[in-house]
Amino acid sequence: MIIRNVKIYTEENGFKPGFVVTDDKRIQVVCFKDSPDYERLIQMYSDLVADNCLNGKGAYLIPGMIDIHLHGCKGYDFCDGSLEAIEQIMAYQASIGVTTVVPATMTLPVEQLEKILTQLAVFHEKKACGEYEICADLAGINMEGPFISETKRGAQKADYIRKADVELFRRFMRAADGLIKYIGVAPEIEGAVDFIQEIREEVKVTVAHSNAGYTKAKAAFEAGALHVTHLYNGMKEYSHREPGVVGAVYDCKDVEAELICDGIHVHPAVIRATFDMLGKERIIFISDSIRAAGMQPGEYELGGQKVEVKSDRATISGTETIAGSVINLPDAFRYAVKEVGIPLEEAVICVTKNPALSLGIYEERGSVSVGKRADLLLLNEELVIAGVIKNGHLL
Repeated sequence: MIIRNVKIYTEENGFKPGFVVTDDKRIQVVCFKDSPDYERLIQMYSDLVADNCLNGKGAYLIPGMIDIHLHGCKGYDFCDGSLEAIEQIMAYQASIGVTTVVPATMTLPVEQLEKILTQLAVFHEKKACGEYEICADLAGINMEGPFISETKRGAQKADYIRKADVELFRRFMRAADGLIKYIGVAPEIEGAVDFIQEIREEVKVTVAHSNAGYTKAKAAFEAGALHVTHLYNGMKEYSHREPGVVGAVYDCKDVEAELICDGIHVHPAVIRATFDMLGKERIIFISDSIRAAGMQPGEYELGGQKVEVKSDRATISGTETIAGSVINLPDAFRYAVKEVGIPLEEAVICVTKNPALSLGIYEERGSVSVGKRADLLLLNEELVIAGVIKNGHLL
């Protein structure tokens, strides 16, 4: 396929007009209009693939988005533990331009988590063998629990919270066939720092659902935690005397942070301040979407608890506790640019390059570069999806 008349997102984090050529899996050519060979090459490739030419009509062309933290959508949750649920979620994600996904699990009974992890591993294997072609790729698993704080558990169920346990983590890893990429832990729970030091070479440890103050959070980062689950949410509030996890992230320059940009979880002013504080290279946008995403308001389930969705807000029924989001990653991306004022070029990094680097898959995904996966997204001037290319084919 040749994709012409587009503004290509470059590895220098800007946009330049040009064209892209793909085969069934990879990007074969990226040519910019300022190249001296542009006219010759676009004519040559247009002739070669005349029956498979896509006119982008001036759209932005960016890499397929990568969501490293979502629970579900369209009435399904990864924790349903079925291949049907996984397939439906992944097909929807691909259709909206989220071409790579890291499913997130909840705090649940150990045996139930093992079943969920095993089913995710089965899906991953089947997709590698050619099944589920129109689905997003599964790049790992994000275990949000069960090693979290009861005080800051949010929508997680207290009954199933566990102390930090290396052997239990490895039991989970076996069930997942090695696919766990992130494991959440609250630095203040029993054995947390030793836990982090023991497993930091096996998985990316993320500070999650924690009531830790600055000192304990910083100790966790110094022990080897390199990631933070949905910054500001599920943690002690940042203040001038006790900056908590947020202050510790600022001081530990190799730590990256997830951010939910939906206008509910984090105020626009705080999103802007976070970019000033951490810089665009350390921020990863996530959706944290639940099964209600893409559905009508009503009552749903999350981690064994009832969730009520009114308009664009999901809460644990009968409370004001936020229970994930009902957006998708392109919604969050668009909100950050259009409503918050984050520069487009910076927002693209937060949904492509940064999550790819975090996962260790930047050689394969996260930029429009020759040799990388031909998973691409076309956006019009309003940042509305104008086309999704998965494995070199228009969905």
